[in-house]
Amino acid sequence: MRSVTFAACVLLAAGTAAVAAPFTPGNDSEVVEQLPLRATDPAVRRLESMRQQLRARPDDAGLRIDLARRYFDLSMAQGDPRYVGYAQGALAPLEASAASNPSYWLTRGMLEQYNHQFDAALASLAQVLTLDPQAAEAMSWRAAIFMVQARYPDALAECARMAPLTLPLLSAGCRSYAQATSGALATAYRDLTAALAAQPDAPKGLVLWTHTRLAEMAQRLLPPAVAERHFKAALQLGITDQFLLAAYADFLLKHQRPAEVMALLADWERSDILLLRLALAGQAAKDPRTTGWTTQLSERFAAASARTERLHEQEAARFMLELAQRPDDALKIATANYATQKEPRDAEVLMRAALAARQPQAAASAIAWLRDSRYEDAQLAQLATQLAALPTGKAP
Repeated sequence: MRSVTFAACVLLAAGTAAVAAPFTPGNDSEVVEQLPLRATDPAVRRLESMRQQLRARPDDAGLRIDLARRYFDLSMAQGDPRYVGYAQGALAPLEASAASNPSYWLTRGMLEQYNHQFDAALASLAQVLTLDPQAAEAMSWRAAIFMVQARYPDALAECARMAPLTLPLLSAGCRSYAQATSGALATAYRDLTAALAAQPDAPKGLVLWTHTRLAEMAQRLLPPAVAERHFKAALQLGITDQFLLAAYADFLLKHQRPAEVMALLADWERSDILLLRLALAGQAAKDPRTTGWTTQLSERFAAASARTERLHEQEAARFMLELAQRPDDALKIATANYATQKEPRDAEVLMRAALAARQPQAAASAIAWLRDSRYEDAQLAQLATQLAALPTGKAP
C-alpha cells in the first residue's frame, strides 16, 4: 500500500509543541473539555460516531486503533495535545492483547514519538516491521525520528527502504529532506522541485508538506520571494497545519512583517508554537495585546516546567531569550532540548542563547553538528563565527 505518512510524521517529529501534557481520560465516555471544533465539522461528527460504536463494541481492536489515529491527526492539525490524551485512552486497553498487531505498534510508536520517547518509538516501529516487513509507514516514521536525532545516514537508509513502496513524490521528499540537511541543499531543492512537478495529482497533504520543505530550503538558497511562493502555494491548499503556519510566521518575522503574522495567526492562541509567534509579532509591532500573550506563555511554560514536561523546550527557550530577556534561563532550556532534539532549529536556538549569555562553550555541540553535517545556512554560519569570537567562559 502506498502511504503519504512521511508528510505528517516529519511535521510531528520536527518540533510540534504542545499546550500541555496530554491528559488520558479514565474511559472513552469521559468529557474533559469541549474542544474548539464545531459540532458540524465532519471530523467531529465522525469521531462522535466512532465513540458511540466503541461504547457498543469495547473489544473491537481495529476500531480502537482507528479512533486513536484520528485523534492523533486532529492533535497535530489543531495543536491541542488533549486529542493525544484521547488517543492514548483509546489505545491503552490493547496493550495486553496486541502483541501481534502491527497497527497497534505503529500507533503506539506515533504516540511515543509525540512524547519525545524516541528510543521507545523506534522500538515500537521496529516491531511493526518485524510483523510486516513492507510497512512503509513505519519506515517513514523511523526516518523522521532519525532526522530529529541528526542520524542522517540512518534516515536516508529508511528512505531508500521505503522507496519501492511509496509514491514517487513521497520517496523524493524523504530523500531530499535528509540531503538538504547534510550538505546537498541545491541538489535536494532541484530534485524535490522536479518531483513535485512530475506528480501534479499527489495528495494535498503531501503537496503541502513538499511546498513547506521547499520553502525552508529556498530560504537558505534563493531570494526570499521564491520561499514565499512556496509558502503561499501550501497555504492555498486550504489544509489546517500548524507547522506550516509557524514556518511562514517565522519567515514573516525575519522580514519585519509582524502585522501579517498577527493576521495569519488570529484565533490560534491555543497552540504554544503559534502563540509564541503572535507574541513576537506583537512585540515587534508594539501591539497592546502582547502583554496578555506573553503572560499566557509564561504561565504555560511555568506549568510545563513544574510537570517536568519536555514537549516544547525549543519554544520555551525562545520565549526566555526573545520575550522574557533571560538568556541564562534560555540557555539552560535550549541545552536540555538539544540533548534530545537536534534539528537545525534546535541548534539555532542553542547557539543564539549561548551568544546572548556569552557562554560560547555551551553551544559546542551545535557548532560541531553544523560542521560535521555540512548544513548550509549563512545565518547559522554567522552565529558560529560570532560565538568563536567570544572569550571562553562567561564574562563577569
